[in-house]
Amino acid sequence: MSTSDAFIRARTVDTPALRLIVVPHAGGSGNVYYPMSRHLPPAWDLLLLDLPGRGRRHASAPLADMASVVARVTDDVLAVSDSTPTAIFGHSLGAVIASETARSLQAEGAAPVWVGVSGRQAPMLQPANRLLDPSLSDVELARRLARLGGLPGRLDELPEFRDRFLQLIRADLRALDSYRPDPRREALACPLTVFTSTEDVMAPPSGASAWGRETAAGLRQRVFDGGHFHFLGETFPAFTAAMVTEIQHAMGRLEGAVPGT
Repeated sequence: MSTSDAFIRARTVDTPALRLIVVPHAGGSGNVYYPMSRHLPPAWDLLLLDLPGRGRRHASAPLADMASVVARVTDDVLAVSDSTPTAIFGHSLGAVIASETARSLQAEGAAPVWVGVSGRQAPMLQPANRLLDPSLSDVELARRLARLGGLPGRLDELPEFRDRFLQLIRADLRALDSYRPDPRREALACPLTVFTSTEDVMAPPSGASAWGRETAAGLRQRVFDGGHFHFLGETFPAFTAAMVTEIQHAMGRLEGAVPGT
């Protein structure tokens, strides 16, 4: 199976037992999540999404409307789908895209076996902190991104890259601003895990339970030390291990389910 230009395939797995799709944060490329490939079971396929405007799709215009983003990502996932079970994880902006794409896939008869979200309040809650706003000046937006730990290193040394990156961030933030989930929409049929961190001002652990409204198959929470991007560093292996445990738990529930219950 060939991978569409939407995805970075971190490693080759001929007959995968699971396909894990990772949706990055605002302004991020799938490449940021490449270290996960070293800490997954050998039979798991890892596909790292590049949204339009970055990475493998840098020549495409970024999308600034959440409905359009979800429709595009749904098509991307369907293009690489087969009989292999699929799990989806997303961080921050990626959490919204992952959970809504999972719903869209479910409607298409291609529901994932698990959804993981991180760094984002549940859809029916207002963001805990309006720290990032697309109307901010470049200087202030960059300052706030740096505070969160989401600013690429040495950005000011590359003015053209800096300008492009901030434009991309603004498009992603506008997509988030356009997000208006329908409270009557169908819940996910698969288990959902919310990953939180103790010092995340964007999505404090206290609000995690609200994600339970998004699934009819059970919510689990994992709490880590640190801020919004706590896992992008030396704790990446432990974070990935926790994700593996959550997916295995979800798949075990499915394998042990009795038809009709």
